[in-house]
Amino acid sequence: MTARSAERYGARVWREFNASQRAIWSLRVVVLLAGFALLADFIANDKPYWIELDGQWYFPSAIDYGVWTGLRQWPEPLLNADFRVLETDAALWPPIPHSPTRVDLRGAIFAAPSLEHWLGTDRLGRDLAAGLIHGTRISLTIGLVVVAIQALIGIALGALAGYYGGWVDIGISRVIEIMLGIPTFFLLITVAAIFPPSIYLIMIILGLTGWMGIARFVRSEFLRIRAQDFVESARSLGSSDMRVMVRHILPNALAPVLVSMSFGVASAILAESGLSFLGIGVPAHLVTWGSILSEARTNTFAWWLAVFPGLAIFVTVTAYNLLGDGLRDALDPKT
Repeated sequence: MTARSAERYGARVWREFNASQRAIWSLRVVVLLAGFALLADFIANDKPYWIELDGQWYFPSAIDYGVWTGLRQWPEPLLNADFRVLETDAALWPPIPHSPTRVDLRGAIFAAPSLEHWLGTDRLGRDLAAGLIHGTRISLTIGLVVVAIQALIGIALGALAGYYGGWVDIGISRVIEIMLGIPTFFLLITVAAIFPPSIYLIMIILGLTGWMGIARFVRSEFLRIRAQDFVESARSLGSSDMRVMVRHILPNALAPVLVSMSFGVASAILAESGLSFLGIGVPAHLVTWGSILSEARTNTFAWWLAVFPGLAIFVTVTAYNLLGDGLRDALDPKT
């Protein structure tokens, strides 16, 4: 495929994708969520962007990003200061001047939505809006890491099974069937009972137990494409098996895989939210959408603990599903 034809193909795919308003809006929502994840500490933080103290300027919120902050010149009381009560000459605060982990047991327990706490607080007085913003980072990270693990394993095994066939295909197909018989939920419960809570362990397990669908897609595409003329031409010119698979077959087999990956992100986010809701495998100090929802089970009067995180999960999962639908329609040559 030449550079010009590839460009025309890309323009064609974008035109088909852009024709669907649902797909475009879902893409905008995904980009917005990614912006929340990347800029969470600049949107919700109990550290100001900038303060002036005794004629000196400091940038406390930059601490969370590990960039230059002038810490060596800071007065000693400022290093561990509570900026909410610190008397400064001037300060510039984020839109949500709260941290998702800041506990306030005195006056903000189960506070309803207000100008101070836009979406209310939980049983520890933690700001719900800040928790949702920072929970976006956790949810998207989990979705992307899980899908990356699934894609790495699924593409590799599916490509080997579809290209070589024979006993290689039979062996890998049997492995896929065995993995499909493993109950992921009960495996997660077992791991949570043995190991200390870890979000990384949850990501690894979800990744290692969810690659079978991608492997099946890749296998079927390789079986279809390997017999086509351009593959035979590459072989006759002396290309190695690895080069034929990576340079010639794989680019033509990725369309259904990309769609499956977009759905996989939504499934991983939903799975993590469900596990957090049940309190399985997620550290207690970690604020996620599911952990916020879990508090609503025993505190039904605090309706905001169920409505806002539930809405966030619904919007995110729906956006990724619609994005997958748009990609499938745009990449389908029959349309």
